[in-house]
Amino acid sequence: MKLKQALAQARRTLADSSIEEASLEGELLLRHTLGLNRTQLYLDLDRDFDPAAEDILGRLIERRLHGEPSFYIIGHREFYGIDFHINHHVLIPRPESEMLVEEALVLVRNYSISQIADIGTGCGAIAVSLALNLPGVNIYATDISAEALEVARYNCRRHGVTERVRLLQGDMLRPLPEPVDLILANLPYVRESELPRSGPLSFEPALALNGGPDGITGIRRLCSQVHEKLSPGGFMLLEIGQGQAGTVTGILYRTFPEARIDVSRDFAGFERMVSLRLTQS
Repeated sequence: MKLKQALAQARRTLADSSIEEASLEGELLLRHTLGLNRTQLYLDLDRDFDPAAEDILGRLIERRLHGEPSFYIIGHREFYGIDFHINHHVLIPRPESEMLVEEALVLVRNYSISQIADIGTGCGAIAVSLALNLPGVNIYATDISAEALEVARYNCRRHGVTERVRLLQGDMLRPLPEPVDLILANLPYVRESELPRSGPLSFEPALALNGGPDGITGIRRLCSQVHEKLSPGGFMLLEIGQGQAGTVTGILYRTFPEARIDVSRDFAGFERMVSLRLTQS
């Protein structure tokens, strides 16, 4: 069997099981099996496919057919053009979360921001992305999960930002030793009743998905901690779930009646990010 035949077979097997991104995922699993990047794979499509590698690919495909996400199987995921190690202790980074990074970069360019906190950092994707793009800014990254922080620590070392991303374990803002100018948070926002029992999402940590009865328990708790941890005139960016913008902005207006609050939509048209700016006291 040639590599091009193995690729076609992997794609077909996944498609027959209704995997939505069968073409991409078949390629990802084959590349992972062979340790090749995309260019190398397509240059080698006429190469013979080793039987031992065929057996490995078959086992990977079986894991995918049982629902495990391909990014957990291959152990890494690209975010903001950067490759991150991931495992089952952290949420798989989503493209929509790149909105937080983009907006943070805009804010730093236009305002005096020297301290940033990434709350619920998971694998560290947001914190590391900011550190690589903002060499003059100090970044705190908190998570309640020690296992998640180990993954974030690995990614900080891998991308050379350990001196500028300070990892702290604890509940939301409580570990921060000082107020910061900008808070970013991608907190769990899946309603407890909607947590999946099967399928790809069931492989991700419930701690990173479960937003309580209405999906915003974490945001409420975060808001109760902000007053002591956000500098006067500071900013906060929150990723939210579909249909949550009204409730979240209501909480923010009640907590910070003088603040400026805006809602931004993602590329799919869903309200995805709420931004807040405190007024100077």
